[in-house]
Amino acid sequence: MKKIVFIAALVFVCSFCMLQPCRADVEWTLKKQLAMDSSPLDIALSTDGQWMFVLASGEVLIYSTADDKVINRIPVDESFDKLSYSAADNTLLVASRAGKTVKLVQLDTVYKFSLDGLPFIGPENAPVTITVFSDYQ
Repeated sequence: MKKIVFIAALVFVCSFCMLQPCRADVEWTLKKQLAMDSSPLDIALSTDGQWMFVLASGEVLIYSTADDKVINRIPVDESFDKLSYSAADNTLLVASRAGKTVKLVQLDTVYKFSLDGLPFIGPENAPVTITVFSDYQ
């Protein structure tokens, strides 16, 4: 009987010790602060952290975290007040509660590169340039 009481007391003491809350602190550092031309209404971040989308009155600012600057602006109606990003299909969803409207904006990455000094066929000032990358092996 003493053995059972001792084991029960030991289990009670051990479980009481394990259930004690432990405290942890959170350390933080301000990484960056952006000065905006207009008040941000909503913010979304791309999954890879490369782009930050800021909904302001009448536009969506596309901010490049790598270049540390606004790289593009998408005009939207001033009634739009909510922003979300879908990584699955690289789409911005901009919503207007007042107008009961949602716009889906498809984002595509365009890579710019110089064709200076490369052979070409056709006029230099053609409105469209088709570039072929190939490997003969």
